[in-house]
Amino acid sequence: MKRRNLIAYGFALTPLAALLSACAEEGHWPDGMAPIKWDRDVCTRCKMAISDRRFTSQIRGGSNNLAFKFDDIGCATTWRSEKLKEYPWLTDAATRFWVADFSGKGERWLNARSAHYLSGKTSPMGYNYAAFGEPLTDSIGFESMCQKTSGMLPADCLSESVDSRSRTANAPQ
Repeated sequence: MKRRNLIAYGFALTPLAALLSACAEEGHWPDGMAPIKWDRDVCTRCKMAISDRRFTSQIRGGSNNLAFKFDDIGCATTWRSEKLKEYPWLTDAATRFWVADFSGKGERWLNARSAHYLSGKTSPMGYNYAAFGEPLTDSIGFESMCQKTSGMLPADCLSESVDSRSRTANAPQ
């Protein structure tokens, strides 16, 4: 009798357990994006907890479909530049690169390469660029944002088209 009750209760509670586990993944993720566990996942580059949903970004790709999460778009673009030799797939068109839409408070995601960036927003690591889906007054494109952030911190997120000699010459000392 006890065994029967245990099995019956187990089947009865299965739908409830499924509902509760679905609630654990907060957020609306684009197809292919790895869910971010707010305040638990850490930035791949700076190791800070990812908590400010307005500046979060993620890069995903390669043969193993690796996902790298970042707390600031500046960390993502800098890490991308630093890791091009280790992960050559970062330049592939198939590599996905998302950034949170600042106006969506982390509920909407943009293609980072086609987003528009506005400076003057206080971001977690001080790169201070926020992403928007539409062009705004004084907003800049992805490559321009990379060039500007490379001079702000010991970072180098210049375009792949720039040769390594000029990257070294432009790197902060």
